[in-house]
Amino acid sequence: MNAKIYNAHLIWPRELSEKDQAIVKQDNKETTEIYIKDGCFSEAYDGPFDYEIDAQGLVVFPGLIDCHVHLREPGFEYKEDIASGTRAAAAGGFTSVACMPNTDPVCDNASVVKFIKERAAEVGVVNVWPIGAVTKGQKGEQLAEMGLMKEAGAVALSDDGVSVKTADMMRKAMVYAADFDLTIIDHCEDASISNGGIMNEGLASTQMGIKGSPSIAEDITVMRDILIADYLDLPVHIAHVSTKRSVEQIREAKARGVKVTAETCPQYFIFTDDNCRGYNTLFRAYPPLRRPEDVEAIIEGLQDGTLDMIVTDHAPHHEDEKDIEFSLAKNGMTGLETAFSASYTYLVKPGYLELEDLARLFCSAPERLLKVERGSFNLGTAADLTLIDLEQSQTIDRFKMVSKGKNSPFHEMTLDSKIKYTIVDGEVVYDA
Repeated sequence: MNAKIYNAHLIWPRELSEKDQAIVKQDNKETTEIYIKDGCFSEAYDGPFDYEIDAQGLVVFPGLIDCHVHLREPGFEYKEDIASGTRAAAAGGFTSVACMPNTDPVCDNASVVKFIKERAAEVGVVNVWPIGAVTKGQKGEQLAEMGLMKEAGAVALSDDGVSVKTADMMRKAMVYAADFDLTIIDHCEDASISNGGIMNEGLASTQMGIKGSPSIAEDITVMRDILIADYLDLPVHIAHVSTKRSVEQIREAKARGVKVTAETCPQYFIFTDDNCRGYNTLFRAYPPLRRPEDVEAIIEGLQDGTLDMIVTDHAPHHEDEKDIEFSLAKNGMTGLETAFSASYTYLVKPGYLELEDLARLFCSAPERLLKVERGSFNLGTAADLTLIDLEQSQTIDRFKMVSKGKNSPFHEMTLDSKIKYTIVDGEVVYDA
């Protein structure tokens, strides 16, 4: 695919220089021309082009990357499948997604990794990177076949949905994973303390009569993983951070050189447990929505780099699993189609972050974690791009979403910005 995009206002990840990210024919500081040849970023040439896009009035990011999604296939296709999930990703500006292993069967072996890769090549419209399970069946008892999964295409390891069960198993897993240059992404929750709680333990849960999960269930396991990473001098990545103390622990660990990275999701810097009042199951998630002081801490962690990236934890469910009593509903929210706009609306518009920060959080940091060359404008690399109109707002209607899952907490909310084009390997896969 050959193309030219002109009048492009590029948004560079703040930590990367223009020299590192050399793009072609920089006419001035405001706009440039992007050339794509055979699906890759190219130096300027005269064509012919399969298409041209006038990007006047748009901002152009490297393709957005989501390191934490649930595509549900194999096994739960009634909730989502690779075809629908990747179309939802494209609609949200994501050119690459990494899918968690809690499928049926669990993605704990090379065969399932290969199935996901092959299925994505067949029906997907964006890049799909499988994340393999840390332990067989995600049961925390035996290590999974990490090396074979890496050969088949796994880019990281996680027992997401549950923590790696014991400190001893986590230690062994980190040592073994390091042999294959894989990072473990841990869902941090001490189940003995959360003990079946279904929302944050606090005033709202008490007044609602709902069993709560205390924030220390996350904090304790975050500290466990930091201590193991420090002891072994090996990397660990903390999934969907939601608490103030977790942010503080990660910040302190980074300051003393521990190889810890971390992510959060839009719901944790926008909503609180008060949104659960009224027993609205769209706000039932795990980790649960926390307190206002936790939201403030998450924003501060994004500002100072304690939290490395924003992910969606896209968790689609069938309506029958959400449109029921709060205590019986499944945990999880969809997020692929709203994550960028929500982040722009609640982080950039109020002045907490700048667009360059979003390029780091959605592009360069996920690229480093997954070790894929998909989050930059580097010449010769695959041409993945996201073109966005920052001036166009949208009112979210969850029933009109591309994803099979309609469980979006942003229903009827107005968000600023709109994805206009999503381009993967030089091909337009979404055009608003």
